Amino acid sequence: MSSGNSTHTMNTTTTLRRLISLALPIRNWMLLAALLGSLTVLSGIGLLTTSAYLISGAALHPSVAVLQVAIVGVRFFGISRGVFRYLERLVSHRATFRLLSRLRVWFYSALEPLIPARLLEQQDGQQRELRSGDILRRAVSDIDTLQNFYIRVLAPPLVAVIIGIVMWIFFGFFGAVFGLIFIAFYLISAVVIPWLSHLLGQRVNRETVSTQAELEAQLVDSVQGIADLVAFGQEERQEQQIQLLNKKMRRLQTTNSYVSGMQGTLTNLIMNLSAWTMLIVAIPYVMRGQLDGILLAVLVLGALASFESVLPLAGAFQQLGGSLEAARRLFEVVDAKPAVQNPSIPSPTPANHTIEAQHLNFRYAPAESHVLQDINFTLPQGKCIAIVGPSGSGKSTLAHLLLRFWDYQEGQISLGEHPLHDYQQDDLYSLVSVVEQDTHLFNTTIRENLLIARKGATEEEMIAAAKQAQLHDFVQTLPAGYDTQVGEQGLRLSGGERQRVAIARAFLKDTPILILDEPTVNLDAITERAVLDAIKALRQSRTTFLVTHRLVEMDIADEILVLQAGHIAERGTHTALLQKEGLYWRMWQQQRSKAQTKA
Repeated sequence: MSSGNSTHTMNTTTTLRRLISLALPIRNWMLLAALLGSLTVLSGIGLLTTSAYLISGAALHPSVAVLQVAIVGVRFFGISRGVFRYLERLVSHRATFRLLSRLRVWFYSALEPLIPARLLEQQDGQQRELRSGDILRRAVSDIDTLQNFYIRVLAPPLVAVIIGIVMWIFFGFFGAVFGLIFIAFYLISAVVIPWLSHLLGQRVNRETVSTQAELEAQLVDSVQGIADLVAFGQEERQEQQIQLLNKKMRRLQTTNSYVSGMQGTLTNLIMNLSAWTMLIVAIPYVMRGQLDGILLAVLVLGALASFESVLPLAGAFQQLGGSLEAARRLFEVVDAKPAVQNPSIPSPTPANHTIEAQHLNFRYAPAESHVLQDINFTLPQGKCIAIVGPSGSGKSTLAHLLLRFWDYQEGQISLGEHPLHDYQQDDLYSLVSVVEQDTHLFNTTIRENLLIARKGATEEEMIAAAKQAQLHDFVQTLPAGYDTQVGEQGLRLSGGERQRVAIARAFLKDTPILILDEPTVNLDAITERAVLDAIKALRQSRTTFLVTHRLVEMDIADEILVLQAGHIAERGTHTALLQKEGLYWRMWQQQRSKAQTKA
């Protein structure tokens, strides 16, 4: 048990240290915020103490000249308090928001190399895949949660230290006993109560962050899959899961409010006890003539005003557990090792665009079985090779290895007579265009979705690419043309139209290598024919790697590899494979019979 606690403490300390290190670029702004915060509190103390002195002194009916300094002081402190508070909020929030915007870029920069390979997190010693809703939570809400840390945890303790020292000296000037009374109650409010709030709230706030992340992930899953939930009558079951998470969130928030109420009550109690103690101790001094009676109210109100600097601390440290949990979740992704490591030297210049695989073996994890075994092929420049086979045979995995989404463990893949491992990922992507089975379209216009392929392309180049992809005529029928919004994930377009946008992107990018991963899956026969015609035009003079299970127009391939359970079961041209009457022939016959049945 003690070992677990010490490990948790060490992890918390490490996380805290890393959070503070992230704030180093704004440390001068934070120090300025602390200075302005101290001046704000001191102005408040000055306002109350001079007001107390003024009222007490006025009760003795002296001349106005005697009270002139106090009158000016009240005006000065009243104005300066507002000015300093505004400047403190402006500086601290501006610095924090600037830091949070940098953190979002920092997080995305760390996230990008982890995708599209499996993005994993460690949980109980096991790796599990992160869900899109959880990634969104980390990128947005978890970073926003750190606002509490940088605004309320960094500068305010420094303000409390400054005020504590200044007021200790101030009260000590009237007598050592007053200094001791103040510092004793002040330390209870500044150290004991915040620490107690942290101890009581850290578990609750950690669970709140993780539960809220799970709730957001469930909601994203529900929205994305709502059509299937309705179709299969599972809305009620999904709603029950969300209700359970909601109830857990409500319990955690209720517990958190109890802790907030407790720490607020204790802080007010200590603050008022300090004022009463100061008053009770000061009265005998006044009666003995050791303290001017006018200063009695100054001591009491000065003590009360001093506690303004410690009031935020208990709440901030109560939320510290949530901030540390949010930070841990961010560091969990940032510290993840990318599936692919770029070489330390620049990419070589390929002698040609021939792709060759020799004795290639691959598995996703050491404990798992091989997905690909002893794969050998040569794809000459400008030629086309097709990879076919049953589902799960390793077709798409092979395409992903060519794109370096993962790195192979055994064997070799070479491009232009250089090992694929020698290429920087960005340099490799500049040579390759991809048309996938699930083309992602962004929720913007057709124009913007096309220009993703080449941002600097001219209008004429974009239209030429659309014409080659047989997309232009369709776009011309739309009222807004290329400025038509495609909707989230391109849902305003049909499957064939989305594929033609993907093909137009490939034409616009105009790279020497083309990878087609199930480009006609789930399309009807007429749409499939139109897409295939566009693909035929696209693959001209390009080194083309075609992954498909649809055995249509296979004559476009110069060679066909038939995969089965990660092995190459057969290879040859379309005609030669049909003559063998093996696996390829059986797949072809099966698809042909299905087509005839539908007809």
